[in-house]
Amino acid sequence: MSLISRGFGRREQRRDERLPPGQYDAGDLFPVLSAGPTPRTSLSEWDLTLQGEVDGLRRWTWEEFRDLPREAVSVDIHCVTKWSKFDTRWEGVAVDTLLAGVRTEASYVVAFCDGGYTTNLPLADVTDGRAWVVDTYDGQPLAPEHGGPVRLLVPHLYFWKSAKWLRGFALSRFDEPGFWETFGYHERGDPWLEQRYSGD
Repeated sequence: MSLISRGFGRREQRRDERLPPGQYDAGDLFPVLSAGPTPRTSLSEWDLTLQGEVDGLRRWTWEEFRDLPREAVSVDIHCVTKWSKFDTRWEGVAVDTLLAGVRTEASYVVAFCDGGYTTNLPLADVTDGRAWVVDTYDGQPLAPEHGGPVRLLVPHLYFWKSAKWLRGFALSRFDEPGFWETFGYHERGDPWLEQRYSGD
């Protein structure tokens, strides 16, 4: 016979359907995780480049980037270190806009950044309305510790794929591992499949 009646047992906590397996809700916190020092590039020296297996190099200065068609985005983000943050608000330029009119046979892209950071993605994961180059967060210019002046935003993948301090994209027909991928992180990083590490 049980010594605890049904009314006094532990209640099952309801899980938010937006929270991938193994994640917790970070609430108001926005943790800052970086592999090295925070780069600080002046806007007069910043540019964004599209290169590699494309029909011609594309380059945007800060002013040219800011003149591109912009989108406001509200998304949930999920870090491989297991925190998630709901309803984050960003503004920036869709990767589709940057690739408009570009002819390429590439299937992959490497995002490269100030500080030497890179991450690799299938081109399909950054097109068709799935990724942006953002320069504001919560209505304010993106802070350097969160990747400013711009970062990549790929919310359907773990957040390390949303490269901070973005400076460009190199398109290729071949998949080339980025920084964390060479240290054993998963090539794709789908949080709903818990693709944290190679072999997951």
